[in-house]
Amino acid sequence: QVQLVESGGGLVQPGGSLRLSCAASGSIFSINAMGWYRQASGKERELVATITSGGSTNYVDSVKGRFTISRDNAKNTVYLQMNSLKPEDTAVYYCNCEILRRGYYRARDYWGQGTQVTVSS
Repeated sequence: QVQLVESGGGLVQPGGSLRLSCAASGSIFSINAMGWYRQASGKERELVATITSGGSTNYVDSVKGRFTISRDNAKNTVYLQMNSLKPEDTAVYYCNCEILRRGYYRARDYWGQGTQVTVSS
């Protein structure tokens, strides 16, 4: 089995910062792409940022220059540093990892349970 455990969400004032973490554990052989998605109330889930196993990153335009995604391959963990937060960043944030399990031949996507980020004064 594979589990993704997220942490770091919470309530922050506009202009503040939060750092999200997502640790993968279990029978993992390798992790390809890792990413963060978010879903605001009443809206569809959207991609926020991704990072490949080689470290290449991609961001949705609305967070460029404010959010930074990174990963620690030794810890099977992906991070999302969020600065200059805005009320419109309020959402449940989910991590997503493409994981190849030991003994398997094809990687598949796994999702975290989600962590609430609320930006409000």
